[in-house]
Amino acid sequence: MTPAPRHDRTPAGHPSGPGRSRPSRFVAAVVAVSTGLALCSIAASAAPEPPGSPARQRQFASAAAEFDVPPGVLLAVAYQQTRWESHDGEPSTTGDYNVMGLTQADPSGSNAEPPGGSSAPGTLAEAATLLGRPAAQLRTDPLQSIRGGAALLAKYQRESGGSLGSGPTAWYNAVVRFSQAAPAAGGNVFADRVFETVRRGAARTTADGQTVRLAADAGPAADHPATSRPGTSEDLACPATLNCRGAWADGANYAATDRPADGQRIEYIVVHDTEASYDDTVEAFRDPATGASAHYLVGAHNGRVAQLVGTGNTAWHTGNRTFNMHSIGVEHEGWALGRDGERPTWYSEQLYRSSAELTRFLAAKYGIPLDRQHVIGHDEIPKPVDSAPPMHWDPGTFWDWSHYLDLLGAPIRAGTGGSPSVGGKVVVAPPFDARNQPPVAEVGPRPENFVLLRTSPDEAAPLINGGTNAASDVRAKAVAGSSYVVADLRGDWIAIWYDGVQGWFHDPDGRNAAADPRPGLVAAPRPGVASIPLYGRAFPEQAAYAGHPGVRYDAATHAPVPLNLTVPAGQRYTLLSETPVRGDNFYDVDGVRAVVTGEDTYYPVRYGHRLGFLKSTDVELTAAADPQPTG
Repeated sequence: MTPAPRHDRTPAGHPSGPGRSRPSRFVAAVVAVSTGLALCSIAASAAPEPPGSPARQRQFASAAAEFDVPPGVLLAVAYQQTRWESHDGEPSTTGDYNVMGLTQADPSGSNAEPPGGSSAPGTLAEAATLLGRPAAQLRTDPLQSIRGGAALLAKYQRESGGSLGSGPTAWYNAVVRFSQAAPAAGGNVFADRVFETVRRGAARTTADGQTVRLAADAGPAADHPATSRPGTSEDLACPATLNCRGAWADGANYAATDRPADGQRIEYIVVHDTEASYDDTVEAFRDPATGASAHYLVGAHNGRVAQLVGTGNTAWHTGNRTFNMHSIGVEHEGWALGRDGERPTWYSEQLYRSSAELTRFLAAKYGIPLDRQHVIGHDEIPKPVDSAPPMHWDPGTFWDWSHYLDLLGAPIRAGTGGSPSVGGKVVVAPPFDARNQPPVAEVGPRPENFVLLRTSPDEAAPLINGGTNAASDVRAKAVAGSSYVVADLRGDWIAIWYDGVQGWFHDPDGRNAAADPRPGLVAAPRPGVASIPLYGRAFPEQAAYAGHPGVRYDAATHAPVPLNLTVPAGQRYTLLSETPVRGDNFYDVDGVRAVVTGEDTYYPVRYGHRLGFLKSTDVELTAAADPQPTG
């Protein structure tokens, strides 16, 4: 039997079960898968306020006055840390807390380490010392978090030779210090973003109903010394504005290819999380025994970016050869679930922003559409074959797809309108706030990125496909930004075709979904058949291998075998692309390398939570129905 090429490899630590948190577990996982007004009392805790409350705005004003920090700078720092969210006092994936994103080394309070072993700086303890208050108060009380952040900024301003009471532009170095990164190692990137927020302004209502505004201040640029910043040396493919460096993976962990010049088109960007710290992830991919890699790694605390594999090479990051061949993998420092007692509930804002900047750059470079058909999660990758190990489910249920697409300049609801109609397309678009907190078994209520699908239009109905509320169970979760064909409508409920069945979700007042009026085709089984098979990978036919010297076709590893999944007659599914793709395979066995491209073509489709492929000869394409008019 011809040895199977290793391009179905999946990177370390991605959740396919409980989150992993130690370097040894990280590597073990890889090997296993390879196969306004001041407050009257600034020290008092804020009482609960109704939605749309200005309480947090007052807290910022009070803390800025108390510590003689420009209000705009304080607001902008917090915006770049958390977008003014308290996250109910729960930690980020790397141990950041509350409105100012202050970091304690361990959310249990032991100061041992943050969730899973991240190397986060301990700004929370420093701020608590400055205030003379227990660190626990700064974790849970928004006012104390804001006061702590203001106290830190004032301290850093004095230590950098600046004076309190000076205008915003004189605070650049203090803001760099707040990032806990050297200027050229991420500090300047953070400070530049903060002062861009000062110039542009910002306004939003937080998930807990706090309305906060920062008026634009189009003043002079911040006063800071010129500092060298990493450019695009070492063959880096990164935006010049990012703190990007090379941290190259061992050559045993990826395939040396020449994409797209060799015929392997780059069509997708895949979002992962690391299930390990930034440094441990770099080291794992440098270990030749890991057998997996990704192209990029984005850090949580200051948005630093490492390129791990050249984009022309094929990283082994999805567990599916077709998607490895045609995608770029981006790892994000964080945990989709974490350990018992250490359950993170959010990813850091700097991580989102650096990732979005990188994704925009890559999309422009390779012509990748900025939409949820092409910017996807690892959790959406299908099994290549039924015998493959369980697939991963990162970046998890609290990755904020809505915010991420906003940062990409491609809001999920852009272009939508009207009311859903049977046979039309609908985009899943729940709000990422307190209005959408479906149960997740391992954690308490929090904003989530999905809607649950039920067997009938009833909140008491079972979940489809035997699904459960476990974070790792994607069988009945329709994730934000995904598009489906409407199967039925009943009151405030919408049924979609999903994984071969109808799945119902509640959509009161259009809160959780939006009709898609854009013209487009959907796929159905060709007339006269009861069902058609779904494929997990788009491989070429046997005859395609004959034209390559030294290439040996092995049916056990090269045959285009369907999954044990079908599309029954009468069902319709959305296309990722209306242009079919030719089946292909990168052959790399015993020193023989070739991109084998066949004549058989496939349509990539969104089958359920995960994607799949339908053979062009099996399908009939029809126009999606137009939405119903509103009103």
